[in-house]
Amino acid sequence: MNQPSHGWQAQPDADHAIFDADSPAWITSLLLHLAGLVVITLIIIPMTPQEESLIISTPMVEDLKIEKVADHFHFDTEIDKHVGANSADGTEVAREMAPVIAEVSHVPGLELAELDIGNIELLDPFEQATSREWHENMSIKGAAGVGTTGASGAVDRITHEILLSLEERKTLVVWLFDQSGSLERQRAQIHARLDRIYQELGVIEAAGKAAFAKYEDKPLLSSVVAFGEQVTLRTKQPTDDVDQIKTTVNGIERDNSGIERVFSAVRMTAQQYRPFRSRNPESGEPMRNVMIVIFSDEAGDDQDLLDPTVNLCRRLAMPVYVVGVPAPFGRRETLVKWIDPDPEFNQSPQWGRVTQGPESLRPERIKLHFSGSADDQDRIDSGFGPYALTRLCFETGGIYFAVHPNRNSRRAVRRGDVEASTAHLTHFFDSQTMRKYRPDYVSIEEYNRRMMSTKSRAALVKSAQMSWVTPLGRPQLDFPKRNEADLANRLTEAQKAAAQLEPRMEVLYQILKLGEEDRENETSLRWQAGFDLAMGRVMAVKVRTEAYNAMLAKAKRGMKFEDAKNDTWELKPSENISIGSQLKNMADKSRMYLNRVKENHPGTPWAMLASRELEEPLGWTWQESYRGVNSPRQQAPNGNNAPPPARDDQKIAIPRPKPTRPLPAL
Repeated sequence: MNQPSHGWQAQPDADHAIFDADSPAWITSLLLHLAGLVVITLIIIPMTPQEESLIISTPMVEDLKIEKVADHFHFDTEIDKHVGANSADGTEVAREMAPVIAEVSHVPGLELAELDIGNIELLDPFEQATSREWHENMSIKGAAGVGTTGASGAVDRITHEILLSLEERKTLVVWLFDQSGSLERQRAQIHARLDRIYQELGVIEAAGKAAFAKYEDKPLLSSVVAFGEQVTLRTKQPTDDVDQIKTTVNGIERDNSGIERVFSAVRMTAQQYRPFRSRNPESGEPMRNVMIVIFSDEAGDDQDLLDPTVNLCRRLAMPVYVVGVPAPFGRRETLVKWIDPDPEFNQSPQWGRVTQGPESLRPERIKLHFSGSADDQDRIDSGFGPYALTRLCFETGGIYFAVHPNRNSRRAVRRGDVEASTAHLTHFFDSQTMRKYRPDYVSIEEYNRRMMSTKSRAALVKSAQMSWVTPLGRPQLDFPKRNEADLANRLTEAQKAAAQLEPRMEVLYQILKLGEEDRENETSLRWQAGFDLAMGRVMAVKVRTEAYNAMLAKAKRGMKFEDAKNDTWELKPSENISIGSQLKNMADKSRMYLNRVKENHPGTPWAMLASRELEEPLGWTWQESYRGVNSPRQQAPNGNNAPPPARDDQKIAIPRPKPTRPLPAL
């Protein structure tokens, strides 16, 4: 029986034909679809951007053997959100190391991708790496100024630095002591603290062990150098004998020359101990770290050696630490309180001039006293140490500790509160605020290049290099009128002081005016504050001086009392400037500069001085009063000055004062 054919189940005929009757239609459809795909492909490919091909080739690995995982290993399938060497239970983790120690680690040089989503301002970009551990083989920059109230705090930090150095390799610490008389108290404090320092370092206990019998096996060695007019090595060989170190420090005598060759001492120390920096032939690492620690209260008298000293210490990787004093803001000298240590002599305070500044390579503060102020009232903290020593620490990776027992940024320091052997600085400032106003710790050539890069910087330094100017000192303000001629003579004499000051202020103003045109392009906060304060103060004093002179000239032309009984003219400070629109415009411009300093740089020396200048009015006004200058003098009833009654001199005899010795060289 013949069965019907159903699609794919149909059997071929006897001739085994491949194509049936529907085949031509199917082939035609296939060809049309293929042609369409080809056309579409040819259209799309030229429109598609061509990209480079990334070819990843996997090298062939021969004889790859997969070891069986040990049974005692366990893999947790749960994903931990904390990734990295941050195990609480681990004893060996990756250490973060950087040239600057800080609680929070930062990595400099990271660039943000440019995103077109708005403006992003980086408030405090990181200029250098910071971490909790120090590494000497990195390009390092030290701390420019760490303020403390005593040397003990600085020594504690240095002890920590020594411990960090010992963690890396064996260390030699060289203690350099200033021999000046003003540092005697600090040397005594350090001497008393040496036991604690070495106890914390574990040297006293370790010194007796047999493991440290050989010189090269001692982990911590120390040496002592003294400097004044001469530099002397006080330990023939580095030692770990604490008693020997204490005896050596205690035996440092006073140098009364008043000369401190601190940079000569550092260079000698670096040359003396450079063999300790030679490299181990097996490991290639230095044999020993060398740290230089200086105790001094001056800026140094051989600062011409700064650049070669910095280069030598950097080349040998010897960090320098200084336990020093704060530099006065924009000034070279301070007044140091000295009390005779011998109670047999007068114990009254004496004040000696000591070189402790300035904080910058060139003077950057206009040399202008305030009217009627005492000389020491213009001495305030700069927030940094003296430039040369601070740069030595900064460039070698050490720290400068600015020690002052009266340091307090919340109130002024009175002269009577100043401790012995300490400079009188009236105001101190927060170290965190002052970080943004760090001086340029660079070479002389680089500093000069930066200074001359803008007219405002060059004008500031040039005006600051001029001699001190005292604006009107204590100008005469009271003018009694006995008669017209007498009043005219008094007014003329008073004008002489203003006439001498006016040309000096004009010179300062013209110098600073040259820097105005590119002041708005200045980006450094320190240079901004310096120029604005100088410009504001110079214009303020110029307005006061010229307005004072103009008011005296007005009085000479004649003024009448509103009250006929009055007989005295008084010149009073006033915000009203009634003489000349030019002076009024300059007064307004002066206030603009001073207010900009006050608002843009709060908590800094510049803002404090600007506020003080703004407190004093820029103009003057005349007021009249009665003094009785023309009334007859009253005489004693007997017509002469009667002698006082006799006194019992024996009862009121004053003890003979103790002798006073002349102030030594500090």
